[in-house]
Formats: sequence, C-alpha cells, structure tokens
Amino acid sequence: MAESLGVAVIGAGMAGKAHAAAYRTASALYSPVLPQLRLVSIGDVNAEFGSLAARRFGYERNDTSWQAIAEADDIDVVSVVIANSLHREVVEGLLAAGKHVLCEKPLSDTLADARAMADAARQAEAHGTLARIGFTFRRTPGIAYIRDLIQNGVLGNVLHFSGRYWTDYGFSPSAPMSWRYKGGPGSGALADVGSHLTYVSEFLCGDIKSISGGRLATAIAKRPLPLSAVMGHDHVAVSDTFEAVENDDYAAFNAEFTNGAGSFEVSRVAAGHANSLQFEVFCENGAAKFDQRRPSEIQLFLNDGSGNENGYRQVILGPGHPYISGGLAMDAPEVGFGQNDAFGYQARAFLEEVAGLSAEASLPRCAFDEGVRNMELLNAVTESSLSNGKKITL
Repeated sequence: MAESLGVAVIGAGMAGKAHAAAYRTASALYSPVLPQLRLVSIGDVNAEFGSLAARRFGYERNDTSWQAIAEADDIDVVSVVIANSLHREVVEGLLAAGKHVLCEKPLSDTLADARAMADAARQAEAHGTLARIGFTFRRTPGIAYIRDLIQNGVLGNVLHFSGRYWTDYGFSPSAPMSWRYKGGPGSGALADVGSHLTYVSEFLCGDIKSISGGRLATAIAKRPLPLSAVMGHDHVAVSDTFEAVENDDYAAFNAEFTNGAGSFEVSRVAAGHANSLQFEVFCENGAAKFDQRRPSEIQLFLNDGSGNENGYRQVILGPGHPYISGGLAMDAPEVGFGQNDAFGYQARAFLEEVAGLSAEASLPRCAFDEGVRNMELLNAVTESSLSNGKKITL
C-alpha cells in the first residue's frame, strides 16, 4: 500500500464539487485503513470556478487543463466530471499517464467511444492502473437493502419494476443553453438521469433482455445563450439569441428482465421534481419502494398470508442495513443518509481498490465494462424510439 495518494478532480461544476467533497470525507469512513490522502488539484478550464472549488474544499491548487494534471508527479487518482463528449480524450490521456481514473456516468456520449474507453481501461489495468465508473446509487443503503431482500428470498423473485427519475432543471424556457442540450438522440434526459435508473433496475432485477416502446421527446425546442459561464444547472442572465435543443427532455420505455418486466420514465422538465429518483419493485412475496427524497428509509410490504394486515410500512435505515455501520460519523438509526453521502461511499470504494483492499472487504465496485453495458441499454432505447417503439433484443 502506498504511503499517500494524491487526488485531483477534473470539473468544478455541480457533480465535480460532490466528488471534491467526497474525497475529503472518504478517509474518515470506516476504519482508517487508507493511505494518507493529499488533496492536490481541481481542474477546470474556467480558472475562477476551479480556484473557488480548490479553496472551498481544501485542495492545494487549481489547474486549467487536464494535461497539467496528467503530467503532475504529485497526483495518483483523478475523478473526471465533465461533459460526456469530453470523457474519452481525457480518460485515455490520464490512463496513458498512469493515473487511476474514476469517471462519471454515462461513460461517454457514444457507444463506440465507450467501448474504446473500456478497451483502454483493460489495457491499463494489465499494468496496474485502474479505471472505474461512478454508479453512485449502487452505494445507497436503501437500494442495496432492497436488493438484499430480493436475493435472500424475503421478497423473492421480481415480477414487475416501475421506475422514474424526474428532474426539473430544464422546465423553464429561459434556462440557458449548455452542453446538456447538445448531442444526438438519447443524449439528453435519457443519458443524464436515465443512465442511473437503468443500472439501478439491473442491480435489483438482473439483466434486461429486451427494450421496447422507446419514446424520446423534446418539449422546449430552443434555449437562449448565456451571457456568462454556466455551472451545473445554474440559471444565469441570457441573451436574446437562441440555439436549437438537439436532444431529449423526456424519455420512456419498457423492459423485459430475465425475471419480470418493467416500465421507465425520465424527464428534465418535470416541474416541482428537483431530483426525484423513485421506484417500486413488486415480487412474489411482497414489494418495496424507494424515494431519493427520503433516502434514509424505504417502504416495505411483506404478504402476511391472510391479507388482513397487508400494506406498506416504513423501515428506517440504520447500522443493520448495508454500508451504514462504521460508515457514518454517527451510525445510528434515524440519523439520515443522503446523495452527498453516497458520493463519499463511491470515492471510498475507488480508493480502497487503488490501495489494494480485497473486493470482499470493500463497497461495490463498477468497472468500465458495466458502463458500456449501461450505454448499450440507452442505445437500445434510442434505437427503439427511432423505430416507432420497436422491440430491441440485447
């Protein structure tokens, strides 16, 4: 195990700041078995954004190019949290420089680039350099607990999955144009939040065998250009010049799992739903619900046989559920868990693997091949949509 690991984050936007903060807390999660972490650099082409994030989260400096981070001798581990279309060049450059890379989902903006990145990751791993994708919700205790209940037979085989991920960052027509509204079919809401919903569904229900009924829709056809740099989903002053939106505000599709079937709906124009990942999974012995707005609990229904007392009940998550014991500063029932905590768990899982801890003693790990699988599903939704809902077998 190395004596220390130097950390950098490329991207100082909304998710980039979540990664930057996560590395600050990662070494304090669980027993102190990680090497010393050195918070070295925040990289962003916008020097002001990078400098502010570096000062806020305690990083030594900021850089304005990924090449500077690739060339830096004091950096070992890098999170890549930038526009999807930029992932391949940056990730492949970092791997070639011997940096361990944690890349945000989706892996890229095209399936071809994602497959090329997975090839590069396999070649790098053969030389001891790791590349992993950030599937944050795999470390969410409530979701992992529902998975345990399915796999240990308490809930039993899945019959039906129903999920939605509604967001509203784009519901206002005055929301400024950004990279999120550019790209081909399927690169909008489907890639942004549908990627989360699809990997969560397979985490719970097993492999998706086919997709049908794909639908993509653009609700707001054009966006005003911003008058200043845009960070994340921020709204800034805009000009009276508009550009066309190139991708989807809304997506829906159906899926057939090895066991059971499912329906999916995602949106970035669902007013009033800032960040609403919700699903319900129906099984042979009962059902379970998860709502990201209440992440420290799940709703559980177990059939009592008579039907007289059947119904959902609230289950408060605590140290007896996945990942919580020893993983929060106050690991007690009803203390709470949120999406920011999941980023900490994600960083911890990656750092444990870099440090050489065994998979059995660590949090779930997510290889680039799984990122490719995720993009194959998104690509199938897009293909179905472009073929009037045609069934696509995977």
